[in-house]
Amino acid sequence: MNSANNEAGPTTTNANASLHRRSSIRSRVVALALAIALVVASASPAFADRYDKKRAGHPLRIAAYIIYPVGALLDVLIMRPAHWLISQEPFKSAVNHED
Repeated sequence: MNSANNEAGPTTTNANASLHRRSSIRSRVVALALAIALVVASASPAFADRYDKKRAGHPLRIAAYIIYPVGALLDVLIMRPAHWLISQEPFKSAVNHED
């Protein structure tokens, strides 16, 4: 009879531990859900800037629209090939180019 009681004891203890783990996980999930809900509820909506006619036609902005593509084209067509050429061996030693 004692062996039957001993066998029932550990099984009951394991069941209690399993139940405790499940309730612990469940409480963590509920706490996480509440924290996420609190963060979402407290966030304010984002709004775009209003269109300002005075700032929209700034002369430097208009010049930048024209100059930027020219600079990008010079970079791709002249500067990158020049860098590749200088990084090759006869010029690499002459100009002390390091990788």
